[in-house]
Amino acid sequence: MFPIISQQFDIGISEMSAQSTLENTLKEILRVVKPLREDWTTRLQIIDELRGAVESVESLRGATVEPFGSFVSDLFTRWGDLDVSIEFSNGSFVSPYGKKQKQRLLGDVTRAMRQKGGWRRYQLIPNARVPILKVESNLRNVSCDISIDNLKCQMKSRLLFWISEIDTRFRDMVLLVKEWAKAHNINNPKFGTFNSYSLTLLVVFHFQTCAPAIFPPLKDIYPGNLIDDLKGLRADTERRIEETCAANIRRFQSYNLRAENRSSLSELFISFLGKFSDISLKASELGICTYTGQWQAIKSNMRWLPQTYALFIEDPFEQPENSARAVSKRELTRISETFEMSHHILISPNHSSLLATLVRPQMLSLMVRTPDWRCQPTHPQRFRAEGSHSPTPSNNGPRQLTRPQVHKVVRSPSQVQPQYQTVKPKGPSQVQPQFQTVKPNGPSQVQSQFQTMNPKSHPNRATFKKPPLQTYEDQRQQIWRPRSDRPV
Repeated sequence: MFPIISQQFDIGISEMSAQSTLENTLKEILRVVKPLREDWTTRLQIIDELRGAVESVESLRGATVEPFGSFVSDLFTRWGDLDVSIEFSNGSFVSPYGKKQKQRLLGDVTRAMRQKGGWRRYQLIPNARVPILKVESNLRNVSCDISIDNLKCQMKSRLLFWISEIDTRFRDMVLLVKEWAKAHNINNPKFGTFNSYSLTLLVVFHFQTCAPAIFPPLKDIYPGNLIDDLKGLRADTERRIEETCAANIRRFQSYNLRAENRSSLSELFISFLGKFSDISLKASELGICTYTGQWQAIKSNMRWLPQTYALFIEDPFEQPENSARAVSKRELTRISETFEMSHHILISPNHSSLLATLVRPQMLSLMVRTPDWRCQPTHPQRFRAEGSHSPTPSNNGPRQLTRPQVHKVVRSPSQVQPQYQTVKPKGPSQVQPQFQTVKPNGPSQVQSQFQTMNPKSHPNRATFKKPPLQTYEDQRQQIWRPRSDRPV
């Protein structure tokens, strides 16, 4: 009897040791892939150089240069690309530019950049769904994708940032999943695998469907199809979306009866791999819907028919678009096998191939422990309330939702800092099982006590100086105060 108990105890200790090894390995990977201050500075300089090129051309006068994508959502690695939109709406109505006009303007941008210098490897892709100019900067060889008036992607980036503020583990998981996917060559839509956006949505879905859930269905954050609401006066549209999301996120965070998920990063990563190990089997009948936070039968959703894709991951902000439309049937089988194999290795007591499973070969040389000075928080001004290092908000109140304060590139277009008090929505009450959702029907009436930061950037109207901070000791939080209101 006692030998059996001893054996079981030894197995438990072994499992704890393996879990600890994986946890430490994941943290070490994050040390290496998270951007340093120099990575932020480089991208800010690139944006500034592009702004200079744009301002030098008469046909581009008045345009602003605004980043979006993983840089704004703070989900990029040290080697991540930079997405930039050249905006001509000038703060008025949402841009009416069609594809032909965007192609012509990108041609003007190309000529301006060639004349200015500092760029190479120009590739204009005029017939993409969104016309894009791909270039590479001479500054640390950062690749850039440039588009015109890409408001929808800017808003998606902001929403992902706001969502990431619900739980700090989300950003870490996205960075780890991206590196793991690159290690197995399943993060390249050109070759029939995932794009980074669809990988991010998989992590969102995992956080919605783990037990207890970490994220709510995204309809509880923005109850509508974002793409349909991008119309009218741009500043009003952006403010209404921001305030709606702010109110609903605060309500979700402050719901005291919500069970708290205390899973470690390694536990979340293992369960993530296990959840999608049979994704190739499920994909024939089920689609992933982060808007509802559920697997959904494809045949029951008329918007997803006819079924022409190997895998369906609905874009929650641009329904019913499929963010995984590039995934091919052949590659989906390999993707599923990769999930299964990686899951098996990570739950195995033998961790001899752990690093090779999680990172690319070229990353192994960087996995030597980095000095402490390189391990500081990597977002230049990602301020949090004191003690907010815990993965989830405490029961004493919701954690402050901040905006990504990226030196000079981030400002609210309207300079309105929405506040997160309870809002009575217009129209019928939309009471969810856990909390009431604010609907974006008409100008928001949110009056606030917390300030947020909107990843909307106008680098040509700002400086590299950090915005002044005011510290409120009684609230234990640092609040970013904007400069005086300026027309966009």
